[in-house]
Amino acid sequence: MSTAQAINRSGVYSYFLNMVAYQICCCCGPAPCSLCCSFCPPIKSSSSTRVMYTLFHILACAVSCLMLSRTVSEAVRENVPFFNVVCDEAHGGGDCEMLVGYSAVYRVCFGTACFYLMMALFLIDVKSSQDFRALIHNGFWFLKFITLLGMVAAAFFIPTESFLHAWHYVGVVGGFAFILIQLILITAFAHTWNKNWLTGAAEDKRWYVAVMFATLFFYTVATAAFTFMYKYYTHPSACRVNKALLWTNLGLCAIMSFIAVTPCVQQKQPRSGLLQASIISCYVMYLTFSALSSRPPEKVEYQGVNMTVCYPNVGRDEIQNEGNAVAIIGAAIMYCCVLFACNEASYLAEVFGPFWMIKVYRYEFQKATCCFCCPEEEEAEEEFVIDDESKGCQKVIHNESHRVAYSYFFFHFVFFLASLYVMMTLTNWFSYETAVLETTFTHGSYSTFYVKLSSCWACVVLYLWLLLGPLCHCRSNSKRPRRSRIKRRMASQRHVSVIV
Repeated sequence: MSTAQAINRSGVYSYFLNMVAYQICCCCGPAPCSLCCSFCPPIKSSSSTRVMYTLFHILACAVSCLMLSRTVSEAVRENVPFFNVVCDEAHGGGDCEMLVGYSAVYRVCFGTACFYLMMALFLIDVKSSQDFRALIHNGFWFLKFITLLGMVAAAFFIPTESFLHAWHYVGVVGGFAFILIQLILITAFAHTWNKNWLTGAAEDKRWYVAVMFATLFFYTVATAAFTFMYKYYTHPSACRVNKALLWTNLGLCAIMSFIAVTPCVQQKQPRSGLLQASIISCYVMYLTFSALSSRPPEKVEYQGVNMTVCYPNVGRDEIQNEGNAVAIIGAAIMYCCVLFACNEASYLAEVFGPFWMIKVYRYEFQKATCCFCCPEEEEAEEEFVIDDESKGCQKVIHNESHRVAYSYFFFHFVFFLASLYVMMTLTNWFSYETAVLETTFTHGSYSTFYVKLSSCWACVVLYLWLLLGPLCHCRSNSKRPRRSRIKRRMASQRHVSVIV
């Protein structure tokens, strides 16, 4: 028994040492990251890398939210020792406005955006993980985390006079650019989904059932969202702007659905239909909800009682009971859209090249698949390398030995734009001087309301352009349409044998 216990103990020690050694290689070396549990299923190196960069961004956003919170800032002033000394050394002023509030959010997002922009410029035209730059991209996580912290800390020593105003205009441009990318991605998502399943329906009629159920589901969600907003964001004697906006956007959704099935559109685009119209309608209702949540409530006298209306669950005592739940849901959906844009844009940029925003709409599927968001590849599947040695951690699949799975440059560049978008959203866009976290997602400001309203209508215009744009092109019927082929931006090795 003693010998068996000694063997088991040595095995545990060996397991623990291997785990620690690999995590050190992950933090300070080129090894990709993985979980400490060897019983977890294997993970691709490309996926683990994107998860780590996403966690960096989530951490930066969480710090920004804490610094924007009035409660946190007051607790820091009262409980952190030598706080005034730090304010004086950092030129924060008497109230230390530079270390809390919108100024702190601007500086944290400045450091985060600079980090992702630096990585994007460093990783231009990386084709495989054999490049030394790819090793830095996939490893050295502790060193990159220290670099991110250093950039954020250095941002607090920038003089305040002209920095905030200049950085505000940069954030506006970057925020609108990110909104445009989001709109392109959501329309491309709906377009490829509808085209993929209708391609399968041409061979197997059961795909029509899937299309019908998906269409009904999204129209049901859009209708439920309209009913919810009309019940809680309107009032019989007020909220005329909210009512007009709701009915206008509902009419736009009906117009989009009608145009999608008209004979002239079906003739030019046989794969268009109600499925993509239902997805866009659902997204339009989400943008409407986001806009109405950002609009400040109205005060009205109703039946002899002063009330605050145009926002859910605001009683006579003007205490909002469940407004925080609405804010959390809205913020969670917003950030999920941010992560979707960052990952999907980098994948499409690698598959279709620099002009992916145009080519993704022209792609024709050969067969229907459940993974409709990712175009099928015409090349044979590669043989991936899996770590077989027992390192005490989750196994990693090295799937980028010959080519990268996504565009490294575009991945970091979209995260750079996402940092600017989050910064502008947290600080109420053009009303940043009065931004406080407790009211950002509950009362909002009119500047945020108009920005989100504009993005909503821009989504409608973009989708209508996709439907009606081909009608404006006069093409000869004799020309056969050619299928858009995916070509990886990679020089494939060719083996040539010469017989003399």
